[in-house]
Amino acid sequence: MLLELRAIEKRFGGVRALKSGNLNVEAGEVHLLMGENGAGKSTLMKIVAGLIQRDGGEMIWKGNPVNFARPAEASAMGIAMVHQESLLAPHLTVAENIFLGRELQSGMGMVNRKKMRDVAARLIEEHHFPLNADWAVERLSPAGKQLVEICRAIHNGSSLLIFDEPTSSLSESETGEVFKIVRTLRDRKMGVIYITHRLDELRSVGDKVTVLRDGETVHTEGMANITTDQIIHYMVGREVSAIYQREPVTPGEPMLEVRNLSSGKLLDKISFTVRAGEIVGLGGLVGAGRTELCKALFGVDPIDSGEVLVRGSAVRIGSPREAVAAGLALIPEDRGKAGLSRSLPISFNVTMASLEAVSKMGMVNKPAEVEVTNNAIKRLRIKCSGGTQLAGRLSGGNQQKVVISKWLARGAKIFLFDEPTRGIDVGAKVEVFEVMDELARSGAAILMVSSEMPELLQVADRILVMRQGKITGELPGRTTQQEIMRLAAFDKAPGVIQ
Repeated sequence: MLLELRAIEKRFGGVRALKSGNLNVEAGEVHLLMGENGAGKSTLMKIVAGLIQRDGGEMIWKGNPVNFARPAEASAMGIAMVHQESLLAPHLTVAENIFLGRELQSGMGMVNRKKMRDVAARLIEEHHFPLNADWAVERLSPAGKQLVEICRAIHNGSSLLIFDEPTSSLSESETGEVFKIVRTLRDRKMGVIYITHRLDELRSVGDKVTVLRDGETVHTEGMANITTDQIIHYMVGREVSAIYQREPVTPGEPMLEVRNLSSGKLLDKISFTVRAGEIVGLGGLVGAGRTELCKALFGVDPIDSGEVLVRGSAVRIGSPREAVAAGLALIPEDRGKAGLSRSLPISFNVTMASLEAVSKMGMVNKPAEVEVTNNAIKRLRIKCSGGTQLAGRLSGGNQQKVVISKWLARGAKIFLFDEPTRGIDVGAKVEVFEVMDELARSGAAILMVSSEMPELLQVADRILVMRQGKITGELPGRTTQQEIMRLAAFDKAPGVIQ
């Protein structure tokens, strides 16, 4: 037995994040840790990794009681954690991040950058990662940053490796490589704790599963002896279908029309239309240009040529401010970096895009702000202690709900959802889908980017597929994953989608 957690407790102010967290992990075992957002999974693992300290309970490491005051102590014991949100140094190279805190030195005590680069390059090549040891981390995509975190943890030679949503922003091929790494670590008799919300991953890597609900361990079972539906039931405490199927509505007038839009070196003559009441999915592989399209439409990246029409009228979108004025809203892929201010309260984040609605004579009207915030918390079932709680203290899924609430408060009518359920459990996913459906039925137009093809099939009325900066085709919402992949992976002449 590597790790034993017994009745672990943790509070954040008035919120009891963990009531009784229990977990046993053996060497040579991949142990899945499941639960809804706010169930306490990441909190429990941060205690194990020394990022935060527990308020109660006992932690046993290789038979001995331990209490890590900082991550370095956990690392010295052989415990490493690959985080959902990158904790890398963005101004350093890939190689420098892999060796951060454990730099190789020359005979004269100087940092040996060449040796670090060579070792990092061999590690990257061994696992076939699309990385370069000399690249600056700040220029990497979220997927690239995740791969650097994995390389760093593997190189440190840990006995226990904790993966917190490692594949949430990775492509199918990159996810396959992560699975290979996990299996290799298991074969080397390492222990692996694997947090995921993606139900299709469970049987690809897991030996056992432990489910947390509301800060308590509610069930542990071998994967061979439990069904996916049973896992979902333990997670949410109620019956929830693993498959959400949206019933489409008859679309109305065109809300967003894009004609021959080109931006940067990637996006090339993109054309499509989204009507009122529609949810249009946007599929494709990592690097196809889906996020870049959302950024261009929201004014983050410049539009070099082409035309954007909102409700039939051409609009100029040269900045996010102009996009918001035109009625557009962006729920970004990286919510922590571009979607909210984690160091500020929930109330500020909910109302930041609609301050004029909660202000009087240039001052924020606190009662109005509280009312809008409380309505948002109730509507999206945000698990928090109240509107004054810092957004950064919320789980990843609840942070995403706050981002969505910001635009609901604004009253936007055209929504760009970029990976809206990244890092969100199945119960919260259904809630997000229900919000999107409610928006569509109220007359909004939605463009939804998703790397999870089942989501596109469950939610979208139509699916546009991108490859190398172009739209390669349109498919009905009730298509197949094979058809989406065919258009995502193989050439086809792009056309105007109406």
